[in-house]
Formats: sequence, C-alpha cells, structure tokens
Amino acid sequence: MKPDDVSTAISNALVQGGAQWLIATIVAFLPALWTMSLMLHLGRPYVLRTLRRCGLRLGADIWWMSYLIIRDALLLLTFALSFIFFNPSLVVNMAFPITGPLAALCLLLALAVKLSRRVDDDVNAYRLATVFLVLGATFYYIPLVFSVESASQDYLSWSVTNLTSNTNVTVALWIMWISLAGVAVVAAWLFIRALTNATRTMGKGIAQPEATTARESAAAAQ
Repeated sequence: MKPDDVSTAISNALVQGGAQWLIATIVAFLPALWTMSLMLHLGRPYVLRTLRRCGLRLGADIWWMSYLIIRDALLLLTFALSFIFFNPSLVVNMAFPITGPLAALCLLLALAVKLSRRVDDDVNAYRLATVFLVLGATFYYIPLVFSVESASQDYLSWSVTNLTSNTNVTVALWIMWISLAGVAVVAAWLFIRALTNATRTMGKGIAQPEATTARESAAAAQ
C-alpha cells in the first residue's frame, strides 16, 4: 500500500469510529434524558408545594423560572437527540428500539401542547401533555428494556427479534416513515400557527398607532 492509501484508511477509520462512538453515546444517554424529563414534568406538584413554603418572593420566582427552563430545555434536547431514530441507515444497521420514532413523535406532541396552550395554568392541557409524555416513554422504554438490552436472555428471544430495529427491518422502517410524516405534520402546524400569531400581533401593533393618530386628529379638529 502507498502512504496515501494508508493515511486515507486511517482517516476513514477515525471518522467512522468517531461517528459510531457519537451515536452510541447518544443512544446510551437518551434513557437518562427521558427519565429526567419525566421526573421534572411529573414533579410539578412538588415544586408548587415548595414555592408555597418559600417566604422570599424573589427566591420563589427564581426557583420557578429555573424549574421551567430546565424542564422544557430537557424536553427539547431529548427530542433533538431522538432524531437519530429517523435516519434509515442507522435504523437498519443498529440495534434501536423499534418504536423509538413513535416515542419521538409523542415527545413532539407534548411540546406542541406546551407551545400552544398554557400547560402550567390549564389542568386539562397539563394532563394532555402528561399523556403524550407517558405514552412516548412507554414506546421507548419497553423495547429498550425487553429487546435491545436483553439480547443475552433466551426467554426474551421473541421480543429481541421483533422489537429491535435491525432484526425487524421492514416494520422498523414503516414505523419510522409514518412517525416522520407525523413529525412533519406537527411541525407544519406549529409553523403556520406561529406565523399566524406573528401576523396578528404585527397587525395589532400597526393598528394601535393609527387609532391613536386618528383620535388625536379628531381632538385637534374639535
């Protein structure tokens, strides 16, 4: 082999090894993110009880804002890292939970509820977001525990074969494409809603100075 061929082979090995290490790290870290997201979301009553005992108003505000930022940031981070479940080559070649894309879709639906409704003030919106999060966690944890992490258990051979993406490729790809279509629909709805709200807000901002000018002109004419 020529020196150029050796350097190219080493570079390719480093790139492929780094990519595989990064993906393995994300897959290993996602259960912790899902658990922390569920704990923070379901721990809202505890946070509220703690706030009622806080005598300092500034401290209560800082505690509440910190809780909201960390909780919602974790949800966004978990959804962003869950996008590896929408990569067909990874789904086919790596041992992913077969319903991982559905878990990511449920997480996006929970985020959509938070963006479109006042979850912390509306109990029905909070319950709806909780349903989506628990459903997504179920879609993620069951195949992860009973198939991906149980490959050495002979009595779980059926779940290992059927609930792992690289051993049930056809079903895994169908689930991935359907979930990706759902993500596209939800993202399009959020975009249209944000655009509509921005247009309405800008329209109100333009209308208010015009109304003020009209009142001032009428007052001057009198």
